[in-house]
Amino acid sequence: MAELTHIGKSGEAHMVDVGEKASTSREATAIGHVKMLPETLKTVMEGNAKKGDVLATARIAGIMAAKKTSDLIPLCHPIGLTKVTIDIEQDESLPGLRVSAMAGVSGQTGVEMEALTACSITCLTIYDMVKAVDRGMEITGIVLSEKKGGKSGHWKREE
Repeated sequence: MAELTHIGKSGEAHMVDVGEKASTSREATAIGHVKMLPETLKTVMEGNAKKGDVLATARIAGIMAAKKTSDLIPLCHPIGLTKVTIDIEQDESLPGLRVSAMAGVSGQTGVEMEALTACSITCLTIYDMVKAVDRGMEITGIVLSEKKGGKSGHWKREE
């Protein structure tokens, strides 16, 4: 098992020095799901939620969250994101919505936390926008699905 890079020899937490690392193109994608009642899903997809356009608002929230990740996660480096995309797809089999958040950077550290934060906040925003009609919604399966670039190269979650 790899050593934890944020923990010193005597157990103290610190921010990792990435100053000597090469600046490379890096990308990470996280996925998650919001399960809801079929009638709630219909309300969202038809654009009839009382709080407004759920999907557009959730996308913006996810993008904003990616940009604020270092303010939320201790020891996370502030980075200059070059791209954030949020895809939200209807999935009748859940029933609910599948969220995919991708973050990209050309830099010295990865963007996994930005992708995971964006996905999480997108899902939370969906919940917030329609909780008045379906408090039983479930946010599930938020995971890193893929990362590219950096020293460790390409990694993809096996299905």
